Amino acid sequence: MSEALADHQTSLAELRHTAAHVLAYAVQDIFPDAKPTIGPAVENGFYYDFDRDAAFTPDDLARLDARMKEIVAANYAMTGREVTREEAIAHFAGNPYKVEIAREIPEGEKITLYTIGAFTDLCRGGHAHTTGEIGGVKLMSVAGAYWRGDERKPMLQRIYGTAWPSQAELDAYLTQLEEAHKRDHRKLGVELDLFSVEEDAGGGLIFWHPKGAVVRGIVEQFIREGLRERGYQPVVTPHVVSERLYEISGHLENYADSMFGPLDVEEQRFRLKPMNCPGHILIYKNRLHSYRELPLRFSEFGTVYRYERSGVLHGLTRVRGFTQDDAHLFCMPEQLQFEFEQTVDEAIRLMNAFGFTDIEYFLSTREAKLRGDTDPLAEDAIRKALERYGIAYDVDEGGGAFYGPKLDINVRDAIGRKWQLGTVQVDFVLPKRFDLKYRGSDGVDHTPVMIHRALAGSMERFFGILIEHFGGAFPAWLAPVQAVVVPISEHQIEYARTVAAELRGHGFRIDLDESNEKLGYKIRHWKMQKVPYVLVVGKQEAADGTVNVNERAASPESQGEKRTVSLATFMEELTQKVEARS
Repeated sequence: MSEALADHQTSLAELRHTAAHVLAYAVQDIFPDAKPTIGPAVENGFYYDFDRDAAFTPDDLARLDARMKEIVAANYAMTGREVTREEAIAHFAGNPYKVEIAREIPEGEKITLYTIGAFTDLCRGGHAHTTGEIGGVKLMSVAGAYWRGDERKPMLQRIYGTAWPSQAELDAYLTQLEEAHKRDHRKLGVELDLFSVEEDAGGGLIFWHPKGAVVRGIVEQFIREGLRERGYQPVVTPHVVSERLYEISGHLENYADSMFGPLDVEEQRFRLKPMNCPGHILIYKNRLHSYRELPLRFSEFGTVYRYERSGVLHGLTRVRGFTQDDAHLFCMPEQLQFEFEQTVDEAIRLMNAFGFTDIEYFLSTREAKLRGDTDPLAEDAIRKALERYGIAYDVDEGGGAFYGPKLDINVRDAIGRKWQLGTVQVDFVLPKRFDLKYRGSDGVDHTPVMIHRALAGSMERFFGILIEHFGGAFPAWLAPVQAVVVPISEHQIEYARTVAAELRGHGFRIDLDESNEKLGYKIRHWKMQKVPYVLVVGKQEAADGTVNVNERAASPESQGEKRTVSLATFMEELTQKVEARS
């Protein structure tokens, strides 16, 4: 091991890359017929692809897992050496995948082989010093993967694993995964009757059931309140428009792979809209505007359609049709800074209201080849807005849209997972492409600046993240059913109906359980449905005009509170929680 390597501090990515080598070592030991191909580190772990005729089984993974632990315990040093292309090809003569990689390494780039124990791999580097630095490792699953992601090439077997500096960190991660499974929005969506994906309609298209539609409506109403308070005007644009619109915008040139194919109608080509901004631009362009009208703000809960391969579709978070809380603002350059700051302020309000307090902000710049004269102005507006609110941020070089830089908002949910939600973009490009104008105070026409904003991102994705963030146990102000009234026997049904009617009359979302099931079963059922309150009414409650409140537990480990109060007292309490959005 070189002195430089000895002084190097191992990163988590390098440790996981080393774990991928350890996996390949174990596979070669136990299944020498398997041909290793590539094995990088990825978020939360690593994978390695193998060409093998027989499928890897769960028992195989258990054997590999045990062998990997032996290799880690042996604390083999990771040693590397530079070789010629011919030497690399000769070393891997029996493995066509490694030979292909070796042949394609650019001329002048170093070719290196790295060895642990008796296993040598072709790799450009980035490793731990020794296998013993891997404190905890576990194989997770097997999936199919085409060689180099090309469906015309051989199908390989991809083994996924995770690795951490310590066993304690691995255990914490596995606990998080277990909790994530319990919170999986696809599972809870079925159990709580919130939404479905119907095979007869096709993948990636969401059917909102009544309860899910109620929650979506509450989220939309909250966002609409903010839009109205900040002067946005509602607009509605078509779902299908001429392809010509996307030629002008540049989306057809830069975004075609994410769009559905053209629809031919009377010798014209139409497209399902993949975004709402060109439609809002046409509304702006419909007439000439004076500087006195600006900023002009349009908003639309617009449904858009994007082509996604079936293999990447995932519940609500990766779909083909979704509704954005989309808004576009047209302003003079001198108004840009204030308007962007107002948008950041609204983003903070939205995230706080829905319980996201661990937030990361990224200034995503355009790729170098796309950068123009106005990019520094746009980036400066984003930076100043973040600094105005004292917000720390990172820079994502090249992560912006093709028409300008943007602010991306990521959140961590209740169990620490990171999600990308809102985005706000500054755009000098599309106004020029569409030749947008406003008449300035000098009597001359000028080009406005656009701000694109979608703070929730998409209603589908936002809702899916909310389900997992709350584990389906929505707070009372957001819950599709805020309380259910449960009579103990048929003799209290009339009183239960009176209680339910009184609560509904005050605007609360109430269910009434008139089933013949036993009381214990009813209470368990509604708690499994994660309803915030179960109001039990028996003979005494009917006589006193009260309700026995069974409040949902704050956590799975705790017991929910039980108490008897007047109906008026309960309504006052629920009103306070709804108004405070607590």
